[in-house]
Amino acid sequence: MRTANSTGIWLPIFAGLCASLVSIGLARFAYTPLIPSLIQAHWFSANDVVYLGAANLVGYLIGALLGRPMAHQTGNRNALRLMMLAVTAAFFACAYPLSVSWFFGWRLLSGVAGGAIMVLVAATVLPHVPASRRGLASGAIFLGIGLGIAGSGTIVPPLLSLGLQATWLGLGALALLLTAVSWFGWPADTTHAVAAHATSADEPTPSGVYLLFAQYAFMAAGLVPAMVFLVDYVARGLGAGAHIGAMVWVMYGLGAIVGPVTYGFLADRLGARTGIRLVLVVQAVALGLLAMLHSFLALALLAVIFGSFPPGIVPLALARVHELVPSHHRQQIAWSRATVSFATFQALAGFAYSALFNASGGQHTLLFVIAAGAIVVALLLEQAMRWLPSTTEPRCAAN
Repeated sequence: MRTANSTGIWLPIFAGLCASLVSIGLARFAYTPLIPSLIQAHWFSANDVVYLGAANLVGYLIGALLGRPMAHQTGNRNALRLMMLAVTAAFFACAYPLSVSWFFGWRLLSGVAGGAIMVLVAATVLPHVPASRRGLASGAIFLGIGLGIAGSGTIVPPLLSLGLQATWLGLGALALLLTAVSWFGWPADTTHAVAAHATSADEPTPSGVYLLFAQYAFMAAGLVPAMVFLVDYVARGLGAGAHIGAMVWVMYGLGAIVGPVTYGFLADRLGARTGIRLVLVVQAVALGLLAMLHSFLALALLAVIFGSFPPGIVPLALARVHELVPSHHRQQIAWSRATVSFATFQALAGFAYSALFNASGGQHTLLFVIAAGAIVVALLLEQAMRWLPSTTEPRCAAN
């Protein structure tokens, strides 16, 4: 294995960052600021736009399920390249609104690619990184998600001044550029995957892994309200206006950039288990304060905290999988299932919160209270792990 100072390590990490930026950061989050323009330009009705937004989340779940079987057929490196090309093609195709079904199919495909990349990217890159740096490395890989969230508020508006079609083409060009510059950055597939499968097929799965799946699912349910409704809460719920709402979203994007590397650093320094516990406490407290603190300074600080959470918990959860499961092959299986759990609850929570919001007459605070409850449940599950003897492996188990 190369040393931590080798520049050869950073090329695969950069490729992973490009993959997460294209497939999730841009493909999912750049769609949000496009919604008003899609409606105003009469490309689709308001109901269709919401339906098309859900296509990416459904595709993400499908991709999380298909990622490992796809890689088994083509190899991880080729699968990742293929998925980045698929997202790029989807951007270009969405520049031509031929029909709702056409648009839905391409949005679905971009979601499939995002789910598959989320399952495969860490398993492809991290085996080439020293164990002591894997938390920070995974944070750098998933920094792409944060960059996409931030980019949704900075790249898209200037592109929209050129027109809606030009915006999609511009996003496609950016995705094509990132695919090209990362093409040769992917490391060769590890040769011990088959042997690992043979030797670990009969190994029992630690009980703590199943609790982690549940915990990760409740984290997904807890992050949705701030991600979807924070700007509307500030702009309309508090009456601060769209300008303040946009400024708060910029702060959310700043948190999304800082989150992955910060949380990955926590995993390296404190251990994933302690890092998760700390992060959940902070998120629960922040959600509680949101209903009480309404000054811009307070809202901006809370937005940074909320923004750090969606992309930041990915390297933390991945590090926790590595703590619980020594076998590399088993780690891939566990991470794939964790991603499926997260994707399922995120999609279900998105629909459930939207329905509750409409049924309650637009009560933002109710959604944030429920989100805080989901985070508390995740925290209680973390506490429950200490009672399971199979979760007491030392951190060196991931080495």
